[in-house]
Amino acid sequence: MELDIRIKMNEKLFLRNPEESVLGKKIVKNGLLLINKIGFEEFTFKKLSIEISTTEATIYRYFENKHRLLIYLINWYWSYIEYKVVFQTNNITNPEKKLKTIIRLLVENAADKELNSDFISEKDAYQLIMWEGSKSYLTRNVSKDNNDRLFKPYKDLCERIASIITEHNPKYKFPHSMASTLLEMAHAQKFFMQNLPSLTDFLKDEDDKKIILFFESLLFNSINSK
Repeated sequence: MELDIRIKMNEKLFLRNPEESVLGKKIVKNGLLLINKIGFEEFTFKKLSIEISTTEATIYRYFENKHRLLIYLINWYWSYIEYKVVFQTNNITNPEKKLKTIIRLLVENAADKELNSDFISEKDAYQLIMWEGSKSYLTRNVSKDNNDRLFKPYKDLCERIASIITEHNPKYKFPHSMASTLLEMAHAQKFFMQNLPSLTDFLKDEDDKKIILFFESLLFNSINSK
């Protein structure tokens, strides 16, 4: 499957829309690659400016700071995952099958050529989520950022999953908590598997089937319980 889509981003994330210029797309694309390479803590606009042969001041014309760029990248990923959820569950009527499809989409590694995009790779965005995802909201500015609706794509995806959980079992009391747990733990377990294996029951080079079975067990044992 090869897709070419455009995702509308919250305008409060940027000072100038990076999608509207070649340089802006270069900032986003290479910013993603550099964060994945050296980590968000070590990443700076100065280092990015050297990487793409421009000035630090030029990058600041697009993004107020590196945290805004991080949220931009993470929001893009969650919006894209919601798009895939809608696309792949559109013709499924059974809510259990929908939930199993969603678990697979959350857990499986992104394919190298899954998305035809001229500035963001799904594979690279998946790696960013796994390593840096929680840093978008674990800050002292989380309430202000939330008021600015900077986490809307994440919350929209959580709401969509919660609604399918409720469709499966209208009496289940914790659909949003379960949905957000699935979103968080899907990438946390992959991170643990690769870096802190004693925290999981999955081998470092193991395929995704066992992790998917774990999440199906976690989800359905909970929402099917009486």
